[in-house]
Amino acid sequence: MFEKPVFDAHLHIIDRQHPLQPNQGFLPSPFTVTDYQQRTADMDIVGGAVVSGSFQGFDQTYLLAALEQLGPSFVGVTQIPASTSDEDIIKLNDAGVRAVRFNVQRGGSESIRHLENLALRVYDLVKWHVELYIDSRQLPSISTTLKKLPKVVIDHLGLSKSGFKYLLQLVDKGAIVKATGFSRCDFDVVPAMKQITAINPAGLIFGTDLPSTRAPRPFSMNDLQLILRSFSADMLTRVCRDNALRLYKPAGTPVAG
Repeated sequence: MFEKPVFDAHLHIIDRQHPLQPNQGFLPSPFTVTDYQQRTADMDIVGGAVVSGSFQGFDQTYLLAALEQLGPSFVGVTQIPASTSDEDIIKLNDAGVRAVRFNVQRGGSESIRHLENLALRVYDLVKWHVELYIDSRQLPSISTTLKKLPKVVIDHLGLSKSGFKYLLQLVDKGAIVKATGFSRCDFDVVPAMKQITAINPAGLIFGTDLPSTRAPRPFSMNDLQLILRSFSADMLTRVCRDNALRLYKPAGTPVAG
């Protein structure tokens, strides 16, 4: 049992009642809201962010259904085409969506060539930030664009040791990094996480990455215990809850002062 409150900043809900599309030949097994709640029963989950995967494309029906079932302490991170109307973006925001995702690593989202225009547009309209599933080695190729964006979040610690220095440069400019998918990374995640929080104590947020689709190893409570052993009580609270609450501002959970 992990008794400290956790805002799960990265989880997927996979429901076969809603459209799924194979990605690189991969189609995930179901992982419903009920499955998620059962898997996290040993955690004090106070909210979370449901993230659209490559295999969900631009479908919003699964996300809206999941957010309704999970309640107002959960938010959505969606994928939308650049052609999405202002009206539809506002409706998604009203339903609890708080960010737009670009899946550079796997595809299934809008093309990265639309990153600047779409990111600035959704921020101006509803204050959404951008989340990137990207290998950190690729960050220099879009650094000029990233510098123009109000808020950027990078998934899975940027994945690569050889690009980690570029990730730290972004953290120094205000980017937030997800402490997720540890088995996806090709480096020791503990010193990496400590480097991030040393630069910016608000720059790291924990997520389970459940159900860990295509990860070499699925999330386990050992991952959370690793964070527990690595940080002071104050920093642990920041990483596991408060930083994410400030970022996502879920309607049903008070934001820490």
